[in-house]
Amino acid sequence: MAETLSTTDRADALASLTGWTEQEGGKKIAKTFKFDGFDSAWGFMTRVAIKAQSMDHHPDWANAYNKVEVDLSTHDAGGVTALDIELATYMDMAASRTGAR
Repeated sequence: MAETLSTTDRADALASLTGWTEQEGGKKIAKTFKFDGFDSAWGFMTRVAIKAQSMDHHPDWANAYNKVEVDLSTHDAGGVTALDIELATYMDMAASRTGAR
C-alpha cells in the first residue's frame, strides 16, 4: 500500500503542479480543467483513463460539457500519495496537449 505524503512533501509536490489545491485538510487534491468543447474534454478524459488504468489508480471526477472536475486521493491510504502526484502531473501534461484553457 502507498503511504500518504507528509505535510511538507505534499506542499512541495503541489508547488510543482499548476492549479491544484489541497482539500479536506490534505486528504485530497483537486483541480478543474476547462477545454474548448466537449470533444476536447472527452479526449482528455480518455487519455487519463488509459493512464489511470495502467497505474491501477483511478480519479474521482465529473464532466459537464467543456469542464472536468478532478479529485485525487489514495483511498486505501487515507490521503494523498505519490500515486496522486504522478497522476496529477500526467493530467497537466495531457490537458496541455488537448487544448485546456
